[in-house]
Amino acid sequence: MTASLTGIRVGRHETYDRVVLDFTGTAPTFTHEATDELVVDPSGEVDWLTGCTFVQVNAHGATAHNDAGESTYPGPRKFRTRELANVMAVSLNSDFEGVVGVGIGLRHTAPVTVFTLTSPTRLVIDIQH
Repeated sequence: MTASLTGIRVGRHETYDRVVLDFTGTAPTFTHEATDELVVDPSGEVDWLTGCTFVQVNAHGATAHNDAGESTYPGPRKFRTRELANVMAVSLNSDFEGVVGVGIGLRHTAPVTVFTLTSPTRLVIDIQH
């Protein structure tokens, strides 16, 4: 069963910022990488996002739409995160062939930890201040 994206949440903690992707279904696998430019999949266009450096996180075995092509994620595709210390902005920049991609704009390069949680299903991205 493919996981469906239903929400994106952010929060500031004492030593890190957290971005949480909420899913229904089985937890997706994931990849992440630091990059100096975000790219929209499948168009290959630049994803212009506020930030000095960026992290691209891809959830594999996931979608942000249902079988009818309707979005399962009701929020904005791109938003600023002024309340966070390092994360400046988040962008839902891919929903193609079973991969949901999220770009994160940062003030500065920092360690990133990504993991999944269940009950409910979440992909958690922690970025140090």
